[in-house]
Amino acid sequence: MRRETISQSISIVHPISLSHGKNAEVWDTSGKRYIDFVGGIGVLNLGHCHPGVVEAIRDQATQLTHYAFNAAPHAPYIELMDRLTAFMPVDYPVSGMLTNSGAEAAENALKIVRGATGRTAVIAFDGAFHGRTLATLNLNGKVAPYKQKVGVLPGPVYHLPYPSADNGVTCAEALKAMDRLFSVEIDVNDVACFIIEPVQGEGGFLALDIEFAQALRRFCDENNILLIVDEIQSGFGRTGERFAFSRLGIEPDLILLGKSIAGGVPLGAVVGRKALMDNLPKGGLGGTYSGNPIACAAALATLDAMTDEHLKTWGLRQEEAIVSRYQIWCAQGLTPYLGRLTGVGAMRGIELANADGTPASKQLTQLLGLARDAGLLLMPSGKSRHIIRLLAPLTIEPAVLEEGLDILEACLKQLD
Repeated sequence: MRRETISQSISIVHPISLSHGKNAEVWDTSGKRYIDFVGGIGVLNLGHCHPGVVEAIRDQATQLTHYAFNAAPHAPYIELMDRLTAFMPVDYPVSGMLTNSGAEAAENALKIVRGATGRTAVIAFDGAFHGRTLATLNLNGKVAPYKQKVGVLPGPVYHLPYPSADNGVTCAEALKAMDRLFSVEIDVNDVACFIIEPVQGEGGFLALDIEFAQALRRFCDENNILLIVDEIQSGFGRTGERFAFSRLGIEPDLILLGKSIAGGVPLGAVVGRKALMDNLPKGGLGGTYSGNPIACAAALATLDAMTDEHLKTWGLRQEEAIVSRYQIWCAQGLTPYLGRLTGVGAMRGIELANADGTPASKQLTQLLGLARDAGLLLMPSGKSRHIIRLLAPLTIEPAVLEEGLDILEACLKQLD
């Protein structure tokens, strides 16, 4: 519920007040139950109050609640970085740093690539979302509402079309745009890095074209440009694998982590090639709360749960349920507004579109209210706010998942 003491510039999707949750269910202060297909916007891959995470938080809170790692190292940070770097599916030596959030991870990655390359220009992509801090705003491939009224942003940053079968932009079109960029806008030798999401989150759950990803990796290698992959929303099992970049057949130079890294406790990280991570002077990286002991303990418990077998089983189960139900809806002609199914694995979006293919943004707004009233929380995405992003916990019970899809089906039928 809205309070005058809270900034009116914070947008709220669901005007309710939550009190508690368990796995994929939450309850508001009036006692009403909801099935949660939002998951804290991708933070709760292990669900609300995962027992292992809760126990780790309680145990750590009795030992050490905080110490700034820059002042004196502590065991949870050290253990987590050992585990986290081993968890990364790359073949090169890895090191990293912990941050408070995904946006802070992105900011530090920009510092790292500037230090390593001596260059400042960054290439990002249309529809991208990398955070709400001043530097990350400029990386975002969308003006409203993130860049409005904030003035000149740190740069230089350039944007290219994001190629995906989910948005109709081909690899050839994206490469042509890239050729134009370096012919007309900027010297390739001034570019420090590309930053890209393997599956766009805010952009509408668009899966990156594999051919383009491999072409981009080759182009970066040929021109001494670094490649940053943002796995903040797509990582930690959301697509059925540890990280979404694995399906692309590439290895990034730096990887941004956040959201589901610590079971709901604020934490992020930048990890990547050790030579890059070590290139800044001592003191060039760090932060007072970065790698807080309680957050580290939660992240260690999260990694304990995220075995490859679990991730594959969870992702496949959720993917099969969503895809099967979507195909049935299409065959039935459930609603004239049912558009494409986007994304991969358990990271799926359902587009709402008009008969002429234009975004059905009004109907998505209607759907949010209908579903909430029926006990299902949904989250919008896409440039026109016309794509439902499905982010139920990977650990959701099959019966609860089906119940949520039943509610979604009933509400889609009611759209007008």
